[in-house]
Amino acid sequence: MKNKKKRLTNTVINKKETRHLRALGHHLSPLAMLGREGAADSVLTAINEVLGKRELIKIKIQNNCPLDRQEAAVTVSSASGAAVVQVIGRMILLYRPNPDLPAEKRIRF
Repeated sequence: MKNKKKRLTNTVINKKETRHLRALGHHLSPLAMLGREGAADSVLTAINEVLGKRELIKIKIQNNCPLDRQEAAVTVSSASGAAVVQVIGRMILLYRPNPDLPAEKRIRF
């Protein structure tokens, strides 16, 4: 049986890794929000900064966001170089490995 991999941007995650990341992301609070301006440059810059400090983040899509939730996920992931782990409801879970983080802060599979 083949192990399917998601390739959305530069980061590739397989099904087992996706399951592990979803479990880790369940308890996270949203660190960024997409509002009426959608995926504005300021929001994308903030998301990149947070992904530099953490490998897994949750993003909330507000009701007044002009982007569809799937479209928002693809836009944010392509701009940040992160993989979309999950889009559920109005939440996006993104993962981008950071080799510069100390070993104790990195996500291990």
